[in-house]
Amino acid sequence: MEEGTMPNRRDFLATVGSATAGAFVMTRFGDALAQTTRREVSIGGQRAVTVDIHAHCVFPEVTDLLVGTEFSDVGFAPWQALGPERLDDMNQLGIDYQALSINRYWWYGTDRALATDIVRLHDEGLAAWVSEHPDRFVALTSPSLQYPELAAEQLEYAMNELGHRGASVGGHCNDESLSDPKYDPFWAKAEELRAPIFMHPNNSFNLIREGALAGRGDLGNIIGNPLETTAFLTRMMFDGTLDKFPGLKVVGAHGGGYLPSYLGRTEVACEVRNNANCANTKQPSDYLKDQILIDSMVFSDEALRHLVAEVGASQIVYGTDLPFNWPDTLDLILNASYLSDAEKIAIVGGNLVEMLNIRA
Repeated sequence: MEEGTMPNRRDFLATVGSATAGAFVMTRFGDALAQTTRREVSIGGQRAVTVDIHAHCVFPEVTDLLVGTEFSDVGFAPWQALGPERLDDMNQLGIDYQALSINRYWWYGTDRALATDIVRLHDEGLAAWVSEHPDRFVALTSPSLQYPELAAEQLEYAMNELGHRGASVGGHCNDESLSDPKYDPFWAKAEELRAPIFMHPNNSFNLIREGALAGRGDLGNIIGNPLETTAFLTRMMFDGTLDKFPGLKVVGAHGGGYLPSYLGRTEVACEVRNNANCANTKQPSDYLKDQILIDSMVFSDEALRHLVAEVGASQIVYGTDLPFNWPDTLDLILNASYLSDAEKIAIVGGNLVEMLNIRA
């Protein structure tokens, strides 16, 4: 989700559960604020750990690095900064852990020195926040992919020195597909470190001519974001990147875009299209059983049922898009009649606990 005006999330969350005043907290990130009572999720009489893979944040302090550069006008919405309200939101929704990432990727256009400083500030800021709340958060680095070797170094530093649990990437880097062999050093390091990769799009700026999605409905987000995710995941398959790095795990945002819905067409593309020139060694559905995971942001019972039918509960993970106010899917999962208790436990958090090395 890109920058924008956020409607009142507290009004939205009020429909999920009552907010009861609890203990006060004080952190270096904000003033004292009353926490709401923490909702605990149980499934079949068993306490279920919930993990949110899709959680945004920003560090406005990065603006100090941008003074006098062409990026000095990059804006940061203050409500995306981390503070006690994030814990309030999580408590009301019933989220035990969030995997935090910074997802606009504007620093893909900076020079090497500035990119190094930006990513270091982000990563150290995330590490500081996680250290204050180790039982609620883990962090994902968002490295400078325009310099693939540097990105590999940043990933290794973030995971080995700061305790991050993986990385977040865009759907492209300056209009280049991340399945291009030039990015192999990053993918190789991710595989080596067993780092899960969360992919988040940015309105398909690399795919659609400027202005094509302008106008009513915020189509850049509504259509563009799923489209970019679809293109990214499909190229990772068809260009052979997932075969080259079989230990790589990639999570596609926003229900995996259109890939699950059009999986049948994708399955036959390499056979029926003479110019397809596919490099994959397996069927697309095979990657969706192993290397590709999908977040739960599909918003309707029928859409979730279809997602489960296409990829299986083992490949679906819970995501919220906090602090943006999209409808939450936790109760959608909990109330799904076609899911067993074990499948519900897996989707709401179990699939991510081992992948993100969460000691729940």
